[in-house]
Amino acid sequence: MKTKAAVTFGLGQPFEIHDIQVAPILADEIRIKMVASGVCHTDAVARDLADVFPLPGVLGHEGAGVVEEVGADVSSVSVGDHVVLSFANCHRCDHCLSGHPTVCTEFNPLNFGGVLKGGHTPYSLNDKPLSIFFGQSSFSQQVVTKADNVVVVDKEVDLALLGPLGCGIQTGAGTVLNRLRPKANEGIVIFGAGAVGLSAIMAAQVIGCYPIIAVDVHPHRLALAQELGATHVINGQETDAVAEIHRISRLGVPYAIETTGVAAVVKQSLAALKPLGVVAIVGFTGEVNLNIHTELMAEGKSMIGVIEGDSIPKVFIPQLISLYKQGKFPFDRLVRFYEFEQINQAFEDSASGAVIKPILRMHG
Repeated sequence: MKTKAAVTFGLGQPFEIHDIQVAPILADEIRIKMVASGVCHTDAVARDLADVFPLPGVLGHEGAGVVEEVGADVSSVSVGDHVVLSFANCHRCDHCLSGHPTVCTEFNPLNFGGVLKGGHTPYSLNDKPLSIFFGQSSFSQQVVTKADNVVVVDKEVDLALLGPLGCGIQTGAGTVLNRLRPKANEGIVIFGAGAVGLSAIMAAQVIGCYPIIAVDVHPHRLALAQELGATHVINGQETDAVAEIHRISRLGVPYAIETTGVAAVVKQSLAALKPLGVVAIVGFTGEVNLNIHTELMAEGKSMIGVIEGDSIPKVFIPQLISLYKQGKFPFDRLVRFYEFEQINQAFEDSASGAVIKPILRMHG
C-alpha cells in the first residue's frame, strides 16, 4: 500500500513529504494508522550528524496510533487498540530479561541500524528501500512495526497527546522514578527545562522531593518549571548556578539530571552535588574534560548514563498515563500541535526553544 511519509534524503536536509510504499506485514508485525507523532531532539541528531542513521530514511520515534492490521502470529495486540510506540529491543538478552531493555545488547542496531529484527525495512520510495528508525519511523501515516514494540494504552485519554511518552517524557520521568529513585524531601536539580527536564521535575514532585531546582536560560521555561513543581529556578545566564544551588541546599543536592549535553553544564551538574551525590546524564553529550580526583572521586560522587529512563515501556507508560489522569503528571502543558505538513517548522521551533514538545497531527 501507499502512504505519505516525511523522508530524510541527506544530512541536514529538510524533511520532504512523499508517497512511499509500505510492504505487507509479516506474521509477527502489525500495521498502525498514525494519529500523531512527537518531535524529539534524537530525530534531529539522526538527521544532522554523520554515521548515526543510514539515509535516506523515515525518522520519527514517538508515535501513537490505532492498530489496523495484525499478523498471523500476533496475540498481544488487536485491531482497534490504541497504542504508543517506543524503542525497539531484542527481548531475549540478559538486560532485556532482567528488566533493563534500554541497554539491550542489540539496542543500537535495532533502533539506529535502519532495519527491523530480521534485517528488512517495510518502507520504500521508487523501489528503493528507506531506512526505518527506532523500529517504527513514526513520521509516516501508516507504520509497520513488530507487535512487541508497542504499548496498548487507555482509550479514555486523547491518543494524540501520548506519543512523546514513548521517548522524551519517558526519559525524564523514568530517570527520576526508575533509576535515581530519590526519597521524599531529598533534593534534586535538573539542568535544562525542555521536555525531558520538565518531565523529571513533574516526577520529582510526585515523589515529594525538596528542593526541586530547575536551571535553564529561557525565562518562559523556568516559569513553566515553577508551575509544574520546581521549588526554585535559576537562570544560568544571569547567575552562578552552582553557587546558587549550594546556597539553596547548603551542602549541594544528592541528585542531579543533566539534559543539555553541553560540556560546561555537565561539569556544573557534578559540582552541584553533595558528597556521595549522583548525576544522571541523559542528554546527547560529547567529550567532557574532567579532573576525576577533584570533581568526582574525592567526594565519592557518581556520574551515570541513563537511556529512555531505564524504563520497561509496557509497564511504565501506563503508569504515567494513570498519573496524568489523576492530575499528578500534566505533561499536556508541554505540547503544541502542528499539522504533518508543518514538520520543518516544528523542528525549527523545537531547536530555537520556542516550543517545548511539538506534536505532529499525522492525518490533518
